[in-house]
Amino acid sequence: MTKRLVILGSTGSIGRQTLDVCDLLQIPVAALTAGANVARMAEQCRKYRPALAVMASEDAAIRLREQIADLPTEVRSGEDGLIAAATLSDADTVVTAVVGMVGLKPTLAAIRAGKRIALANKETLVCAGELVMREAKRFGAEIVPVDSEHSAIFQCLMGCKDRSEIRNLILTCSGGPFFGMTPDALKSVTKRDALRHPNWKMGEKITIDCATLMNKGLEFIEAMRLYSVTPEQIKVVIHRQSIIHSLVEFNDGAVMAQLGVPDMRLPIQLALTYPQRMPSPSAQLDLLSCGALTFDAPDLSSFPALRLAMEAARTGGTACPILNGANEAAVAMYLQDRIGFYDISDSVNHALQTVAMQPADDLETVLQADRLARQAVEAYFSSR
Repeated sequence: MTKRLVILGSTGSIGRQTLDVCDLLQIPVAALTAGANVARMAEQCRKYRPALAVMASEDAAIRLREQIADLPTEVRSGEDGLIAAATLSDADTVVTAVVGMVGLKPTLAAIRAGKRIALANKETLVCAGELVMREAKRFGAEIVPVDSEHSAIFQCLMGCKDRSEIRNLILTCSGGPFFGMTPDALKSVTKRDALRHPNWKMGEKITIDCATLMNKGLEFIEAMRLYSVTPEQIKVVIHRQSIIHSLVEFNDGAVMAQLGVPDMRLPIQLALTYPQRMPSPSAQLDLLSCGALTFDAPDLSSFPALRLAMEAARTGGTACPILNGANEAAVAMYLQDRIGFYDISDSVNHALQTVAMQPADDLETVLQADRLARQAVEAYFSSR
């Protein structure tokens, strides 16, 4: 059970829901970090009185200092501030809810400080999964996933003593807002359409990733790292209702699934209380009213981003940070209305084809692959 908490990315969707859980369980907050939302961070500082608050830029930090000058909270900025928050000595758990590669270094720092990591930042394991899991073992840091799919697998494996008993991990996927659409139809979808997820309310970047199915591809790579399985042992099925959050098939043919209403507070709370289970404010699942539960195969022709991620997982090395870096850069352009829907996967494919791949043996190699991938995406669009 968490005694004192740090939240990296407290003003985003996962961060705010984590604070809801803190309210319920009366978990004190040691540090909060955010990107640019000074107003929301000021509100959170006044309510939770953290020892440290961190903003992405010094300009945002200056504005926050002005707004909470009467509080004893220290305000810092940038990567150094994130790492300081992640390694606070009086906190035992760090929720990594920041989006993107910015979460990698502070997560590694928290691991090396022996913290429990409530992991919601996909990029950490996608880009440097082998390094992260090696460091977690070396420093005795526990990683408990927050993503609903990986939390489901985590729960299904609670009684599994020998991971060699796993035949397959089955990741469920809602299919996003464009399920069933053809490539021709997808060419004309708008950003507004892409941001209408059918089941979840999330940040813009992850919502676009759900629309392209890249989010499921990133989770595919994460599952390899978290559970030490091969790509061949991971399956993806479309489950529109988001009631079954994922499943595990064992060698004897038995399949275990975790079900629940689509509410991120459930996996967040488990990550903070594990191995205990505490009462939750979430609605109870009513099997008699949730409707039929259906399953379909993903359409890799209409949604090539998922295929690209699966291929990167099989390739290994820096293919995964190249995939992720290119996708981050392309999604940012899409959200700025600079490119179209299929331009995202097209530019990711371009980066995978043009950036040289090598073993991802150290952090600098991973970061360099990320930089080169982003440059490749910029060059791809500037040359058109």
